[in-house]
Amino acid sequence: MAMSMPSDAITRPAEPWPAPSPGHPLRTSVVVPGSKSESNRALVLAALSQDVSSIRGILHARDTELMMAALTALGTRFEAADDDIVIVHPGPLHAAGQPIDCGLAGTVMRFIPPVAALAGGRTSFVGDPRASERPLGPLLDGLHQLGVTSSAEAIPFVLEAPAQLGGRKVTIDSSASSQFVSGLLLAAPLFPQGLDLRHEGELIPSSPHIAMTVSMLERHGVQIRADRLGRHWIVEPGPIAAVDEQIEPDLTNGAAFLVAGLLTGGAVRIAGWPRRTEQPGRLIGSMAALMGATLTDTPQGFTMTGTRLLGATLDLHDASELTPVAAAMAVAARGTTAIGGVAHIRGHETDRIRAIATELSRIGVPVRENPDGLVIRGMADHLGDLHPSEGNGVFACYGDHRMVHLGALLGLLVPGMKLDDVACAAKTMPDFAQRWTAMMQGR
Repeated sequence: MAMSMPSDAITRPAEPWPAPSPGHPLRTSVVVPGSKSESNRALVLAALSQDVSSIRGILHARDTELMMAALTALGTRFEAADDDIVIVHPGPLHAAGQPIDCGLAGTVMRFIPPVAALAGGRTSFVGDPRASERPLGPLLDGLHQLGVTSSAEAIPFVLEAPAQLGGRKVTIDSSASSQFVSGLLLAAPLFPQGLDLRHEGELIPSSPHIAMTVSMLERHGVQIRADRLGRHWIVEPGPIAAVDEQIEPDLTNGAAFLVAGLLTGGAVRIAGWPRRTEQPGRLIGSMAALMGATLTDTPQGFTMTGTRLLGATLDLHDASELTPVAAAMAVAARGTTAIGGVAHIRGHETDRIRAIATELSRIGVPVRENPDGLVIRGMADHLGDLHPSEGNGVFACYGDHRMVHLGALLGLLVPGMKLDDVACAAKTMPDFAQRWTAMMQGR
């Protein structure tokens, strides 16, 4: 059975979504879907491998649907074995006959161009209206050094690749996104001479995502060497072995549910939380510890507990997608929290720093926007002074799935919150609203 490709359109709700406020401590278990980061890396590697393989526990969400549609356009066939398993049939690569829709997915717009470069010929890339605002130039610069040309440095653009890529040595500045490195590394084993990739620039953000890429390449039998400074990678040319993958739960999504238990004075357990993982979301534990909470491993899953949150200085450079969750914790804390090291999230689905600062200000939280982060004054002793957003009374999500997490968490602290676009959570969790509402029944 060929796997169908659901529509990638996100339907905005006719009315704002009322964020639930349970009025009691949450004590329940939650299962979160698979990791988007692992899922999309697994899909690319399976599509480029030597033989048929399976992926179990893959995330079914807009970003993975866009990835499968892109790979299908380049020659891969997908088959659904059941609701939990996708069978991947690699096919001969060829240029896409129609423009590849990247939506607003960073992994698609940064992982697929190197695959299209392997296919040769001309492939066009398009995306959502704000896709052009997401940085892409350094990845395309890396491909230019291998003989590829592009019509522009951002979406929309047309990629022209020769019949065979040339060169081996590539130098780029990946300080705006670790995905520039990961995108090149995933396709590198099939480059004629492999890849000798160097990063020149400031420290790369979200470096655990590069470690995830390296680990997955190694599982597929690829010879890859990475220096300890995170600035140099050498990939030897050779086949990518077909490997059946099991996708971990998405820990960044899981973090929002963990914190929901904490903010209500209860404990929400996340089933299947891996004890060892490359996901940056694992750093929620060290972040919680700095703020006076504890991440605990129980037989039923991981929980977060704490009776008194305290402001802290948080460097989230390696786990920047936790910034909205950290902001919610900061609002509930005593004292001031300074979040830094996340200047690059201004180029995510929205300028996430500005969006957080704007929406916190609108509900009455004292917040200052810095170039690389936020300073938030905790309202633990003044939660009653907060109010649903001024003006139209609606929390703006800016089309950003992580802003949905922030709005939903603030709804636990400020009754009456309404989110303008909970549907944009479909990027990584299509049924977020249903799962969040079901969690409210936990006691």
